[in-house]
Amino acid sequence: MNETASAEQISHDLVLPYLNHAIRMYAEGYASREDIDAAMRFGCGYPVGPLTAVEEMGLEKARDLLAAQFASTGDELHEPASLLEERVAAGATTLAAGDDSAAAPVPEMRHDVRTVGVVGTGTMAAGIVEVFAKGGFDVVFVGRSQEKLDGVVSGITRSLDRAISKGKLTEDAKSEVLARLSGATEREALGEVDLVVEAIAEDLDVKKQLFTDLDRICKQGAILATTTSSLPITTLAEVTSRPEWVIGMHFFNPAPVMKLVEVVTTSSTSAEVDETTRALCKVLGKVAVSCGDRAGFIVNALLFPYLNDAVKMLESGRADMATIDAAIKEQVKFPLGPFELLDVVGNDVSLAIQKELHAEFKHDGFAPAPMLEQVVAEGRLGRKTKRGFHDYS
Repeated sequence: MNETASAEQISHDLVLPYLNHAIRMYAEGYASREDIDAAMRFGCGYPVGPLTAVEEMGLEKARDLLAAQFASTGDELHEPASLLEERVAAGATTLAAGDDSAAAPVPEMRHDVRTVGVVGTGTMAAGIVEVFAKGGFDVVFVGRSQEKLDGVVSGITRSLDRAISKGKLTEDAKSEVLARLSGATEREALGEVDLVVEAIAEDLDVKKQLFTDLDRICKQGAILATTTSSLPITTLAEVTSRPEWVIGMHFFNPAPVMKLVEVVTTSSTSAEVDETTRALCKVLGKVAVSCGDRAGFIVNALLFPYLNDAVKMLESGRADMATIDAAIKEQVKFPLGPFELLDVVGNDVSLAIQKELHAEFKHDGFAPAPMLEQVVAEGRLGRKTKRGFHDYS
């Protein structure tokens, strides 16, 4: 196949490995069927989750298309998942071998959470502050300077004013939300919070130092959460004297808008802390999905290899960017084409995540595409630099 690849062929070659990866994730028990599908719907805006998509396509058709792709590429990521082969052999139309349709019990608050701390003043941190304050919680947020703290309040005020202009909020409600905010430049202000969420730079050494501090400062019984999207939570838990109280609470950006939160447990996280965190997400109006502590969690582990494959397809000359982006939007109804999405996420962020996945899973097929490394080396990071795969100048 060359640059004349059809839109259908492009979509099959890029989306089928993503579906295959999701089947393997489900088969190994990393996350439930419901959580895998919900993660991609609410985290990426996909019309259906990957496991539902496979069943709608037809298990046998998906298996046959993957088998043909595997025969062509020899890439083990394209070899039909064992569960898919088994279900096709059984003449099944669904991936579930048993009845996994029973609704999971509604999580309950096993620990009292009234006051929340947030460490950080960037876009994600400010969004999380807004989410908790709008959810009725008093929020203590910590930044490096009064200027940074004022910036958080200004940003939230603008967000609330936009909601008022759209008729979604009243002036009284705005005043109540702002009254719940308390900024501080010293971490010691977090001493009495019931839950603290860190949203600082994705730097493991910096986060480890922070968690050592939080362990010293926060009262016993406080939940210590991280919003990391790629770093090992277990490593953060290990620098504390209370690893059972450490959990991942991965909000998606922008936090006030995106409904998904990946709740990530380590082998040490207590069941009560896990349940409380999931119940808290429900109180905030978020969709919580559960998974274990490994690179990419659910969304990034499924999303970024697909984006990386799109770059490899462009490198191969089989299709140009516009054709690939259009094919994905037309054929599978994803909201953005892969190159549009790469530029929104940031190509440097995408490369870093792909490197983490390659290191964790050690599949040759996960190696970052040379062209992705090239655009990052050239400073073409996406919309934030006005140039990425596309030009926004």
